[in-house]
Amino acid sequence: MEIQSVALLGAGAVGSYVIWGLAQKSGLHFGVIAEGARAEKLRQGFVINDTVYHPPVWTPQQAHGVDLLIVALKYGALPGALDTIQTVVGENTTVMSLMNGVDSEEIIGARVGAEHLLPALIKIASRRTEDGVRFDPATTLGIIYGELNAPFDSARVGAVERLFAGTGVNLRVTEHIREEMWCKFRLNVCNNLPQAILGAGIGCYRDSEHMEAIRSGLRNELEAIAAAKGIDMTKVDASTVHGSPAAASARFSTLQDLEAGRHTEIDMFSGALMRMGRELGIPTPYNDYTYHMIKALEEKNDGRFTYDGSEPLCWSK
Repeated sequence: MEIQSVALLGAGAVGSYVIWGLAQKSGLHFGVIAEGARAEKLRQGFVINDTVYHPPVWTPQQAHGVDLLIVALKYGALPGALDTIQTVVGENTTVMSLMNGVDSEEIIGARVGAEHLLPALIKIASRRTEDGVRFDPATTLGIIYGELNAPFDSARVGAVERLFAGTGVNLRVTEHIREEMWCKFRLNVCNNLPQAILGAGIGCYRDSEHMEAIRSGLRNELEAIAAAKGIDMTKVDASTVHGSPAAASARFSTLQDLEAGRHTEIDMFSGALMRMGRELGIPTPYNDYTYHMIKALEEKNDGRFTYDGSEPLCWSK
């Protein structure tokens, strides 16, 4: 089995890492899926680490039947993209989702068939700037992937490994992909969210006992839910739990979204844990509070709390 054609859905901060690695690979049929105004914008090119890239832009119909579809969307865009994904996936298409959270494979698999999914995650500290997307290839941990069940050295696992060989993209196969995904989920929930509410760099966890207490509360709730679902995160090497080194001033994706006026992926993080907590009878007060605070910050960005003094009076209760 060899992968000769690859389509990418989602050319943002995560998708840029794939473009950076695969756009110049010799002999590979590679394109980005987009339509309408988005397609026109992508055709103008975009900058990754100071280099302008112009990968081919395909419609879903043009991408139908590719050997590999990589999904790198924001969580909120996934429901509206399921028809596109279904159009692209052919009988022999493998799908890898590099989305945050722990349920995108389940959502996509429900539409196209779970047999097409090769579970994966990505660890990358990328950021949008006025000059495009930036990341440090040397410190990027990259893509981690693997089969949920044996044989773990399947034909498609080997094919993906050969696809990325020599591209600069860091890649690692694991026999514990479910646990790896939950470890990344834990990093996102505990590191992304408190920082986003405070509006400070990640050094706040090191420098404030109060921020560390909030992070610990979120972690305890997540680990209780994972244990109830039979997910043993201790199977994952301690060295793989940690993300890339970052400056104390670094902003993770949720704070980046809020500062740019975008909606966040909070439904994928605390929202998902709240739902799982209810199903399992596990209280999630830290995640409940975090969810509603970030939703309120999104509303603030949307202008809901912009007052000019002419509104009816409010009364304290």
